[in-house]
Amino acid sequence: MPPGPALANVVAGPWQPARPAAPARRTPERRKPAPSLAAEALRESLTPPQLVTLEAMEIFRWRLAFVRRPLFQPPIPVLFDADDTRHVVIREDGTLDEQPTLKLRG
Repeated sequence: MPPGPALANVVAGPWQPARPAAPARRTPERRKPAPSLAAEALRESLTPPQLVTLEAMEIFRWRLAFVRRPLFQPPIPVLFDADDTRHVVIREDGTLDEQPTLKLRG
């Protein structure tokens, strides 16, 4: 081997020079967002004691996330704290259930 750096032999061919890869086309998002129910629509089925408790909890930055409406039972409003780490349920008489047996999806 001759001393010095090795040189590579590049053969020029009839092919086209390499182009940078075109960015992949992004398909538009097909999932639809969950229908956002207005706050008034969520509140309209609550009992007056539930509404009073809800308004008091909103002062402390709790928010009404959803209302479960089981058949032949009173509505079950579910509230989350500002950090979305805890949830509570307001019973029909307006009292808070801080240890609800409600199972939420992860």
